Amino acid sequence: ATSSPDAVPAVAAPAPTASTESGAAPVVVSELADAAWVTRVATSSGIPARALAAYAGASIELSRSVPSCGLGWNTLAAIGLVESEHGGLTGADIPADGRTVPTIIGVPLDGDGVAKVPDTDGGLIDGDALWDHAVGPMQFIPSTWAAYAKDGNGDGAADISQIDDAALTAAAYLCEAGGDLSRPASWISAIASYNPDVDYNNRVAEAANRYATVS
Repeated sequence: ATSSPDAVPAVAAPAPTASTESGAAPVVVSELADAAWVTRVATSSGIPARALAAYAGASIELSRSVPSCGLGWNTLAAIGLVESEHGGLTGADIPADGRTVPTIIGVPLDGDGVAKVPDTDGGLIDGDALWDHAVGPMQFIPSTWAAYAKDGNGDGAADISQIDDAALTAAAYLCEAGGDLSRPASWISAIASYNPDVDYNNRVAEAANRYATVS
């Protein structure tokens, strides 16, 4: 029998914050990272600037709200790459408002070569009342979205297809799942909670470590 390679962790890369004061106003994660840094790293990494601003801002927000987590922007970016090519899967795009066009909907999770996840949302999010699908730039299934959804753009709603909302939700989910992500075992555990496949973990780790070198 063959065995899968061991899961590997990624280093955390910090993002510099913009010169604004945090306060009681709704969080707009795309405005939290330094704009010049976003432009520079988007160019050097190939990550679309709109997606990068969301990843970096979400990591900054979690460094404030859950300082013990240690989540780097590069981990969120790596998940975004593997899950949806930063919102560009199947020709989709992320315009200025951050909502993917068209909506990214994965295959039905009907047990045919994939996990078997019967419908949990009545088709409201994924358009299928029989099976769940992963949806949006960070590919959440409806039940996970219902449990963890965050408003990352300050509009008062959590939209699974909006990159700020999705990135902030992914950040919160990973921090809850893994705890201190600066610890290799915790990072691996967090990624496994997103997708337990070892090859998935290693693809995310490879991308995260590569992105860390360009920041």
